[in-house]
Amino acid sequence: MTEPAIAIQGVNKRFGATHAVRDLDLTVPAGSLCGFLGPNGAGKSTTIRMIMSIIYPDDGEIRVLGSTAMANKDRIGYLPEERGLYRKMRVGDFLHYIARLKGVTRPDLDAHITAWLERIELPGVARRRCQELSKGMQQKVQFLAAIIHDPDLVILDEPFSGLDPVNAELLNTLIRELQETGRTIIFSTHVLHQAEEICDRIFLINHGVKMLDAPLEEIRRRFDPRTIEVDPVTPVNGGLEIPGVNGIAARGSNAVELHLDDDADPHAVMRATLERVPARSIRLRRPTLQEIFVETVRAGEGEAAAAQAEEALSHAP
Repeated sequence: MTEPAIAIQGVNKRFGATHAVRDLDLTVPAGSLCGFLGPNGAGKSTTIRMIMSIIYPDDGEIRVLGSTAMANKDRIGYLPEERGLYRKMRVGDFLHYIARLKGVTRPDLDAHITAWLERIELPGVARRRCQELSKGMQQKVQFLAAIIHDPDLVILDEPFSGLDPVNAELLNTLIRELQETGRTIIFSTHVLHQAEEICDRIFLINHGVKMLDAPLEEIRRRFDPRTIEVDPVTPVNGGLEIPGVNGIAARGSNAVELHLDDDADPHAVMRATLERVPARSIRLRRPTLQEIFVETVRAGEGEAAAAQAEEALSHAP
């Protein structure tokens, strides 16, 4: 059996009166692409810093690549939440320096750096000083610094923060490509839809407590669709009664959402709907990760906590 990339057992971390991580058990399989998700302040970055041996748990055990991050530092690539470059260094020199620190001895290192700069759409910047780059360009250079030594484990803390949509999509593509070569990828984000696009495994945390930890497809199976989207030929003007439907909400100028009872058969409801409403389209809507997260918080902590979590996710920067 392949040893997991990360194994966490019974970990707690406190900062004064704040219990930042509570009784955490977590396993990240080797080769997976795992999203660490939750609102700002949920405990994501604290967990990552403990994995990286930047801070240490008050109790519990963390194993990284079979040992510790310190023992395997040259096998790990890390992009911290706090950004920072040697601002006066030239980009090529900075990446060369980082690669050497990570034990890279390949004779074609300069050509390797040049090729990667082209891959991240920064051709010709090797001789420019880091301080001359825009924030988005600097962030891409830091991402490159995290992977320049071909690590087995890549940990990215809020990697999409500050990136425009074009560069965010580029980073999505690069992350997928890295995983396809067998690397284990972990990234944290409070923007849950980004994780839906690329992750195969999800770890959801709130107030330091693990809420979900499973493959994405298993989570989707667990949370069966409870909403049907209908695009009727003519507007639905109230009075529509369909067995198994406990609520109807307007969506856009014409479409509606049907919210189902917990025990309703979605396919039976769809058939009954089409008998009553001529429609251009009808489909089950898969719940979003944000909806799943809020529902999970509601089940575990109550309505007030769910509303707070939804507010934090909706207004995260």
